[in-house]
Amino acid sequence: MKDHESEEMYLETILVLKGERPAVRSIDIAEKLGYAKSSVSRAVSLLQDRGYIKVADDGFIDFTPLGAKKADMIFERHKVLTRLLVELGASETLAEVNACRIEHFIDDEVFELIKKHVENTDRA
Repeated sequence: MKDHESEEMYLETILVLKGERPAVRSIDIAEKLGYAKSSVSRAVSLLQDRGYIKVADDGFIDFTPLGAKKADMIFERHKVLTRLLVELGASETLAEVNACRIEHFIDDEVFELIKKHVENTDRA
């Protein structure tokens, strides 16, 4: 895995897959992302080394508490940013793609401002 953005993308993908099926394996990640199994295996190994996931003997992947916390944070950013972009007039597809890009680089302080704005829009 080359960078922070890739790490977050893998964690978010695992979280999404966990919502779609009872168990997640490396092959599921490879299919979802369209990546080679060897690339995903390397990334899974690095995520495990960094303490974000654990891989059972049967190949099933689960989050550690640290990994679950980080994946939840990334996914929250994705959802909030997507909603904001849709509110601004972007199509759902365009909003999704751009939220994916933005979520990895936005400062925490700026994200919190956006989150407050989106929450206030919901109440209005």
